[in-house]
Amino acid sequence: MSKSASAMVLHKFNEPLEQREFPLPDLNEGELLVKISASGVCGSDVHMWLGKDPRLRLPMILGHEGVGQIAKLRGERHNVHGVPLHEGDLIIWNRGVTCGRCYFCAVKRTPALCPNRWVYGIMTNCADPPYLRGCYAEYILLTSNTDILRISDLIPHSKFRTPNSEFRIPNSLIDPAILVSAGCSGATMAHAFDLHSPDVGDTVVVQGPGPLGIFAVAFAKARGASEIVVIGGTPSRLELCRKFGATLTLNRNETTVDERRQHIMDLTDGRGADVVIEATGSSEAVKEGVGLVRNGGCYLVTGFGNPEGKVELDCFADISRKNICLQGVWVSDTKHLLEAVRLVIDNAGVFSALAVDKFPLAQATKALEAMRDKKTLKGIIVSS
Repeated sequence: MSKSASAMVLHKFNEPLEQREFPLPDLNEGELLVKISASGVCGSDVHMWLGKDPRLRLPMILGHEGVGQIAKLRGERHNVHGVPLHEGDLIIWNRGVTCGRCYFCAVKRTPALCPNRWVYGIMTNCADPPYLRGCYAEYILLTSNTDILRISDLIPHSKFRTPNSEFRIPNSLIDPAILVSAGCSGATMAHAFDLHSPDVGDTVVVQGPGPLGIFAVAFAKARGASEIVVIGGTPSRLELCRKFGATLTLNRNETTVDERRQHIMDLTDGRGADVVIEATGSSEAVKEGVGLVRNGGCYLVTGFGNPEGKVELDCFADISRKNICLQGVWVSDTKHLLEAVRLVIDNAGVFSALAVDKFPLAQATKALEAMRDKKTLKGIIVSS
């Protein structure tokens, strides 16, 4: 193993990342050094690169979506299922680390709201040791209290071994690149469906055909929604949503707000959708989305990772008179990551469409630019 690791560093907003070498750290008890196999370029990464996220402290290594193999560990570590971890294991980890002791963690059991929560590749910097806290790097150092999922434990074992066999499922059975989106978009949408899931036979409307919206479609299909409508402006993304299970797509550049509402009303006998999911991060979408919800339905707001403006609602006509649930969704916890990873593994063929555009680590800036310019649905940085 090399004594140093290459990483792409954000020194100044809206400028190219700089490639730097950092010494590999000495490990404390329970820590893991992970060789990154693939890391995702999230829409939030683009916002951070452009300086729109107030949580950042430069210089820093971006990247909060990662999958990799354990290169080194100190002491005994277990995954969330209580299984011992070993060098060479392919893992994914909860991007957020919580304290486990505060009111939200210990009493309300909502660790996503932990005031002490910090996130790899977002609330970390590389000015001081241990440096390697973001996924745009060859290696990342994971703390002893980071929740770990071992990928082989989530692949249906019945296909590869008998229950009593000690055979270990090889890492090569699944491409790490298809898993990275589960770490953020997938886990966030799993959280949304945990807060409010559609019933079997419901009509679900998804605003936004990006990775977050695609996971919304996939979860809605898995939960038994009969009609899944996606609103977006990119034909290729809308077509991809159909492959994931959308039954109707509406191009917002070719239809008006009133026309789209009429489509939904016609589909639901004039009631409106049971569940509408905002997955755009655009305040303009919220007013329209609330108007598509039936009386007694739910509007899930999932796409806002940073300040993106305000919207005016009529508290009587839009909310109370309709008796709707207006539900905000903030990040996720380990339960949601587990659900998202299982969804991807169970549908690996279709989710491979989110891992088409791959970039070597040195081209991380190009990956950010491609996401910014919507030249790719999902940029993936892969190891050489």
